Amino acid sequence: MSSLSLALRDSSTMLRRNLLHARRYPSLTLNLLLTPVMLLLLFVYVFGDVMSAGIGGGGADRSAYIAYLVPGILLMTIGGTVVGTAVSVSNDMTEGIVARFRTMAIHRGSVLVGHVVGSVLQSVMSVVLVGAVAVAIGFRSKDAGPLEWLAAFGLLVLFATALTWIAVGMGLVSPNAEAASNNALPMILLPLLSSAFVPVDAMPGWFRPVAEYQPFTPAIETLRGLLLGTRIGHNGWLAVAWCVGLAVLGYAWSTSTFHRDGK
Repeated sequence: MSSLSLALRDSSTMLRRNLLHARRYPSLTLNLLLTPVMLLLLFVYVFGDVMSAGIGGGGADRSAYIAYLVPGILLMTIGGTVVGTAVSVSNDMTEGIVARFRTMAIHRGSVLVGHVVGSVLQSVMSVVLVGAVAVAIGFRSKDAGPLEWLAAFGLLVLFATALTWIAVGMGLVSPNAEAASNNALPMILLPLLSSAFVPVDAMPGWFRPVAEYQPFTPAIETLRGLLLGTRIGHNGWLAVAWCVGLAVLGYAWSTSTFHRDGK
């Protein structure tokens, strides 16, 4: 059997292991998933009329604010899901299972690949569930065709992959699960400081560059443009650049840390 075949076989085994863990211990995933759902319901039904009037500059239109809000909530869902990945990786490192894997005849990189692919699949499923809630309360995408939906899905997968590699690195360097959860907290906080809830133009002038050029805002504006037909502008290439840059950085960080700890 070739080395590539061995790597694929071992990676698929590790993927099944991580998916089984997620199925047997769903509490962490559910807790992280409830946060974007609760924020969606809170901002739509409690703040929706006020926020829509402030953004539109006219009368309250809750349905318009639902359309504005959902792309940001979907990306926030990904940020919350990968926190669980950091905790899972840290648990594997501190509980000794990785040390046991290193004594076995398996492809070393398959441990990380299993975590990454499993996390991306969980992120996609979480996005689908939150998206279903959004549709149930009135979200509609009338301007998006098949190409726009395909591009939106590709962006979500790319964004999930980038954040997952960063989360894996955080899990590897954390001494325990609690530290991993705290280290990954920016994945949840950054969307709150983006254009997910209000436009960047409505923020204080000194804060706008921070909100505009952090990873979440370009991705949110690109997803918003694909699903709602708003102007994407420079946000498209910024979102892709952030995703590729974070993925490369996270991959290099994770693999170097994993192999260094194994020496």
